[in-house]
This record gives sequence, structure tokens and C-alpha cells, in this order.
Amino acid sequence: MNGDSGEKKVRDRSADRQSMMLNWSVGKLIMRMSLPTILSFLITSIYNLADTFFVSSLGTNATAAVSVNQSLDMIVMMGGTMLAVGAASYISRLLGAGNKDQATKVLSTCAFSALAFGTVILILGKIFITPLVNLLGATDTCRQYSIDYANYVLYAAPIMSLSFVLNQSLRSEGSPLYSMVGIGIGGVLNCILDPFFIFDKVEIFGLTLGGLGLEVAGASIATAISKGISLLILLIPYVLKHSTLRLTLRKISYEKDIVTEVVKVGGSSLLRNALSIVAGVVLNNIAGGISDSLLAAIGVSTKIMMFPFGFVLGFGNGFQPVAGYSWGAKNYERVRASFRFASRTAFLGMAAMGLLIGVFSRFLIGLFTVEDAEMMRLGQMCIILQCVALPIHGWVAIVNMLCGSIGYGFGVTFLAISRQGTCFLPIVFPMAYLFGAEGVCSVQAAADFITVFLAIPVLRKVNRMIDAAEAAHTGELEELSYAEG
Repeated sequence: MNGDSGEKKVRDRSADRQSMMLNWSVGKLIMRMSLPTILSFLITSIYNLADTFFVSSLGTNATAAVSVNQSLDMIVMMGGTMLAVGAASYISRLLGAGNKDQATKVLSTCAFSALAFGTVILILGKIFITPLVNLLGATDTCRQYSIDYANYVLYAAPIMSLSFVLNQSLRSEGSPLYSMVGIGIGGVLNCILDPFFIFDKVEIFGLTLGGLGLEVAGASIATAISKGISLLILLIPYVLKHSTLRLTLRKISYEKDIVTEVVKVGGSSLLRNALSIVAGVVLNNIAGGISDSLLAAIGVSTKIMMFPFGFVLGFGNGFQPVAGYSWGAKNYERVRASFRFASRTAFLGMAAMGLLIGVFSRFLIGLFTVEDAEMMRLGQMCIILQCVALPIHGWVAIVNMLCGSIGYGFGVTFLAISRQGTCFLPIVFPMAYLFGAEGVCSVQAAADFITVFLAIPVLRKVNRMIDAAEAAHTGELEELSYAEG
């Protein structure tokens, strides 16, 4: 009886979620779905910024070392996010169509594949750690700090890869709260642990407490521990069977449609992250060739701008399952309505955030340096220029998410590689050559403006796809009605 009662509760929860995904107003639903994911991304930004904030007191060289290792984080993310994004898109469409068993296969296959990928990164990274940090842009003055930080990031690689998949999958089934709690607790824990691991003394409310004094390595260890705690929390709904889907080795299946659908959408994330790594390495090496101040300024401004980027990514991850569910359920007008709401909100939200961050840009950079005037000047310039481009970045991101929602792999890939690929790499060397440090600071904002010219034709293509699918579905309904009549 207890087993039957438990199964009934799971069925009831699944039915409630399906009703919510298909019947609530799109504005209310997207805001509900996106709020936890926005908070999760913002907390992730704090994760990354906390290390830089505490390490900055050790000097510009230490700050530059953490900036170099941003590209290592992207390497760890590369495979995990490909599987996570591909799985989330396919799972939301499968659940919208009522195919829960296939969705469970997708989750299990992608989760354990991500764990394997992270383990490979750990092993290879530890073997080749010195040439790795050199490749990422470490200078002679910050190389040892970079190695110290990279050591423990690599230990966390399997944890991070698996967490990406569980995060996205919980959101795709309409359960973003677990994701927010897991990431949130990890983020708070990281902020608490950082000073105790980095410094040998920590002052709290007038009390002086002992720390480990591990400097840059301590920041990395604190992050690794925090990410491990986050993963344990993300596993809770699967262990207690509170989730719609199940995570089990028995459901791993590399059948053709799973691999095809995951790679079709997730491949764009792989390419985007790969190009982000290339762009980051190129930018680090150019900046490091000019000065550690520029290298640190680029790194700090990038992490500050992760807050508005986290907002739009979190909002987009709330929008995507709504559109995907509606697409799977063949409710095409709801797909259109969700995009209209999401694109307007993202554009206006990014404009407001850009204005706010731009006004306080000098104060924000000042949190990370008090003596390096050149780092402050260049960092402020990076922030202001990217703030101007934020509304465009937000709108393009939602167009990209719409492509993923309906399984339009080419559109996802085309836009994913534009920001730090086709629109970034061709201009980075000319701008650095012509304008020096100022050109390096300007290149990302310039690339963001160019991407809009690629997004417009993609959106037109997606609208035609939606119209065609709706016409075909209407024809099927009319034939069925005729046959029954």
C-alpha cells in the first residue's frame, strides 16, 4: 500500500507540473521558472567572484592568476554543459509529449557520461598541469599562483560536470527550486570558507580567528569543497525519488535518437565553450603581453559582468522549458507568446542592469585593487562598454534559447559560436594592434553588437519553422476529424 501511495504522489506531482507548464500564463510561468535559475546563476557568479575578491588582497599577480584559470573552468564546463544543455532541451520536449521513460534514459545517459568526462579532464589536467597553465596565458610572474589554483579546480572537475547535468535536468522537468538550493548553499559556503583557507588570520566582528594561510591554493580548495556539497544537495531529489525522472545506471542508453538530439542542441554549447576557451586564451596571452594590470582588469571585469550574464542565462533557462514543453505539446501559439514575453523582458532587464552597473563601475573595480591605477582604469572601461551592449546580448540569448526549445540545432550552434567566435576572433588582433590595451578592453562589446545582425535572420527562420509545424498539426487534426466524422 505504501508503495502504491508513493507512486500515486509521484504521478500527482508530475500531473501538477504538466498542468502548470501548459496552462499557466506564460509571463507568470516564466517568472516562476526563471527566478530560482536566475538566483542559481547569480550565486554561481558570486562563487567565481569570491575567489577573485579575497585573492586580490595578495596582489595583482595573484588576481591575474585567478583570471588565467577562468579558461580552465571553461574546459571543465565544455563537455558537462554540452550534455546538460542537450539533455535539458530533449527532456523538456519529451515530458511535454508525455514520454517520461525516454526522458529518464536521457538523464541517466547524460549524467554518467558527464561524470566520466570530468574524470578524464582531472587525469589529463594533473599530468600536464604546467604546460596547461602556460597555454592558458600564465605569465612568469603569476605562473606558480596559476598552478596552485588549477590543482584543486581539476579535483572538482567530475563534480562540476555531473552538477551541470543535474541542474539543467531539474529545471527542464519544472523543479528549479532544488537547483537553486544546491547552488545557493554551495555559494554561501564558498564565501565563508575562502578567507579561512586563504589567510592565516581572519577577523570577524572584532574577533581574530586562525586560518590555514594557503593563499591562492586555499581559494581553489574552498571552491572544490563547496561544489561537492552542492552536488550532494542536487542528488537528494533523485535519491528520495521526489523528482519526475530517475537517475539509474540501468537506464543508460546510447541509442541513436538520444545521441542525435543531445548532440544537435548540446553541440552548440560545446562549440560555444570551446570558442570561449580559445577567445579567453587569445585574450589572456595578448593582455599578458602588455601587462599583468591589463590581464587582471580583463579577468575582474569579466567576472563582474557574469552577474548580468547570469541574469539573462537564468531567465533564458526559465523560458526554454516553457517553450520546449509547449512545442512538445504542439501548442505553437504558446511558443510564440513565451518568446515575445521573454525577449522583451530580457532586453529591458539588461538595459536596466547595464545602467546600474555602469554607474557604479569605478566602485566595483575598486573592490579588487586600491593601488593599481592602470588596472582600475582599464577594468572600468571594459565594464562600461559591455554594459552598453547588454540589451543586445540579452535579446540574442533569448533567440538562441528559442532555437534550443524547438530543437533547431543549426540555429543554436550558429548563434552560440558568434559571440566569442565568428564575431570575436576576427577582430581581436586588429583591435589590439591598432588600439593597444584600450582595443583589448573594447573587443567583447564590439562583438556583441555584431551578433545582432546574425540573430535576426535566424529568428525569421525559426518563425517559419513554427508556422510550418502549426500548419501540419492543423492538417492532421482536420484529417482525424474528417475520418471520425
